[in-house]
Amino acid sequence: MLGPGYEAMELPMGRDAEGEVVATLVRRRGTERSRRAVLYLHGFVDYFFQRHLADFYAGLGFDFYALDLRKYGRSLRPHQTPNHIDSLSDYFPEIDEAVRIVRDVDGHGTLVLNGHSTGGLTAALWADRVSGRGLVDGVVLNSPFLDIAEPLVMRKLGAGLARALRPRFPKAKLPAGVSDLYPRSLHRDHDGEWEFDLEWKPILGFPVRAAWLAAVRRGQLRVHQGLGIDVPVLVMASSRSVRPSRRARDVTGADAVLNVEHIVRWAPRLGPHVTLVRIDGGLHDLVLSAEPARGRVFAELTRWTNGYLPAP
Repeated sequence: MLGPGYEAMELPMGRDAEGEVVATLVRRRGTERSRRAVLYLHGFVDYFFQRHLADFYAGLGFDFYALDLRKYGRSLRPHQTPNHIDSLSDYFPEIDEAVRIVRDVDGHGTLVLNGHSTGGLTAALWADRVSGRGLVDGVVLNSPFLDIAEPLVMRKLGAGLARALRPRFPKAKLPAGVSDLYPRSLHRDHDGEWEFDLEWKPILGFPVRAAWLAAVRRGQLRVHQGLGIDVPVLVMASSRSVRPSRRARDVTGADAVLNVEHIVRWAPRLGPHVTLVRIDGGLHDLVLSAEPARGRVFAELTRWTNGYLPAP
């Protein structure tokens, strides 16, 4: 569905309480054989569609891979609750398998893990888990979901409600979610320039459920306590946040999902070697920002890649 040059491989992941589970590995190889690769993890209510990101990495000499995680995008099945999980570690088996394919089957010696938003939080937790094993050479986090974008009292109340409901009512819908103004600012049929599948990334999103929020909060608190990622980490965030509302409808040029100051606060807890970059005019998904912010994102990625990764 992405066009010539892209392949998709279904990865069977066994069964859970809802039935059969799969993940999907998307691959785009460069025109010349490369020993370097990047593996991309998307965020909540999301899937991989950013072809220009794959083009960028191909231009740097990387083969590009992306995972549609279980119950997202290409991996979502009719019998499943969209995006539902009990723990962020539920995603580790498909990341493990994708990394095995990238390294052992396709023969790449250098691997960058690139995660966005909730995918950024998951990528950080996975990289911490495999520290010392030489499976990843660098981590790039695009607006990682390191804290809930609410005042402290609301964060505690929301997380507490999710924990209380999770044991008996894991799929209970919570009064939370992303404003539709942000996805409208992205899709070309509304106010944006991008095309994506509105069944997999709907304008109104998917419900935030108790088990999902409880899982995210556990992961965030692990970051707050401090991780030990043993490779260079690049964290990028917008220079400012905006709280969208019917009175404040302009969400361009800022992160309309997360509080970027939370990202700045917690990024140093990821490991001993963290680079933090702020992007003026950046959206929540920085690579979907309008120019010139998007160009600055790719310029910083190029600078970091050239500085911290093994040469081709």
